[in-house]
Amino acid sequence: MAKHLTPQTIDALINQALAIEDEQAQEAGALGFMARAMVQATLPHRKTEGNEFTRVNGSYSLTIMAPSIIGLPYGTIPRLLLAWLTTEAVKTQHRELELGDSLSGFMRELDIVPTGGRWGSITRLKDQTRRLFSSSITAVYEKGAGFAVINQAVADRATLWWDAKAPEQAGLWRSSVTLSEQFFNEVIDRPVPIDMRAVKALKKSPMALDIYTWLTYRASYLKRPTVIPWSSLALQFGSNYAELRNFKTAFMAELKKVVLVYGQVQVEATEHGLIVKPSLTHISKKGSA
Repeated sequence: MAKHLTPQTIDALINQALAIEDEQAQEAGALGFMARAMVQATLPHRKTEGNEFTRVNGSYSLTIMAPSIIGLPYGTIPRLLLAWLTTEAVKTQHRELELGDSLSGFMRELDIVPTGGRWGSITRLKDQTRRLFSSSITAVYEKGAGFAVINQAVADRATLWWDAKAPEQAGLWRSSVTLSEQFFNEVIDRPVPIDMRAVKALKKSPMALDIYTWLTYRASYLKRPTVIPWSSLALQFGSNYAELRNFKTAFMAELKKVVLVYGQVQVEATEHGLIVKPSLTHISKKGSA
C-alpha cells in the first residue's frame, strides 16, 4: 500500500530541490551517471524468489540472472551502487574501480549511515554488493522481425576486504571491482547524466529512483508530449503488482516525490496513462559535457 508523504518528507525534498536549483550539479561536485540499459528497465524493488528477473519496456527487455545460492539484487542499495559504478567508470575511464580502504568510507560515498546488526545497513550493503557483482544481464532489443541480444556480466572480479565489525578500519588490501569489458562499454557509452543530490534525496524508494532516472533520460530526447499507458509502465516499473490500479496508486505516490525534487519535469496523469511532456533535463547539456 502506498504511503502518504509526511510534512517532514515534503520539507526535506523541497529543500533539496532548492539546493539543486541554486547550484549546478557539476559545480557542486554532484554530477553522476547511470547506464542507459539500467534506466530503460530496472532491478527488482524487493526481494524476489528464484534467480531470474525480467523487466519489459516496449521493444526492450532486461533480464537479470544470479547464482541461486546468492540471489538477485534488489532495493535501493544496488541502484546506489550502479550509480556510483557508472559515475566512477565515466570519470576514470577504467574498468577497475577502487572501493576505498574502509567499509564506512565507501558507505559515506553512497550516503548510507553505517549500522550494525542482522538488519543493519552494513549487512545489507555487503549482501547487495555480493548479489550485484555476481549477476549477469541479458538485454534484448526487438524491431519487426529482427532482434539483438547482448549478454554481459556486471563484474569480472570483485575483492572486498572490509571488516563489518570494524567498519572504520582500513583493510590490509584495497577493495576493488573490475567491471566486465562488455558492461564497462555499456556504462560509458552515452550514459544518462543524473544529479547525485537528487539520487540521495530519493534513496529510500527504489521506485522513486527508477522514475527519476527514467524521466531525466526521456527529457533528454523527447520532442512532443507522449502518452505511456499504465499497463506499459507497470511492466517497466512494477510488474509484481497483482492489480493495475494498485500499481498506479504506488507509482503516483512515488512520482510526487520525484516532481518535488525534479521540478523542471512536466508530466500529467490521465485515466489511460502518464503524459510526459518535453522538459528541461535535470542536468544541463553543458554541465554533462
